[in-house]
Amino acid sequence: MKCPFCAFEQDKVVDSRSSREGMAVRRRRECLKCEKRFTTYEYIETAPLTIVKNDRRREPFDRLKLLQGIETACKKRPISRKQIEGIVDKIIDTIEHQFKIEVPSNEIGKLVMEELYKVDEVAYVRFASVYRKFNDKGEFVSEIKGMGSAEQRAAK
Repeated sequence: MKCPFCAFEQDKVVDSRSSREGMAVRRRRECLKCEKRFTTYEYIETAPLTIVKNDRRREPFDRLKLLQGIETACKKRPISRKQIEGIVDKIIDTIEHQFKIEVPSNEIGKLVMEELYKVDEVAYVRFASVYRKFNDKGEFVSEIKGMGSAEQRAAK
């Protein structure tokens, strides 16, 4: 395992614990050269999920891409890395149980919006503004006004 800070290839495992309800192992590692710590995850290899984009293109599911999208929406918000990882894990669990081989990208977007709404309304609006591709400020204002309406959220 290469250190993400200095690229040295030797480290020691400082802590290991079960993650994602026993479906993964989380390991804290320490680089033997620069002594910085980093986290790795070990997953059971399953049949890879394929994302079906809105234009029908297909691409492999990428956990990191999902994580980065959520992190961007949560930037400068009081949301911990642990909460973000939890959201990602919950979304992955949901799509793996509902969709065995292919998952439409809009389903992932809906799941992200549901989870962000529970955690932080600003992060929710940030994600929604990109995911829903608002064309003008009217659509944006309508989204904010509709946040209190459970019926509107369920319809999305």
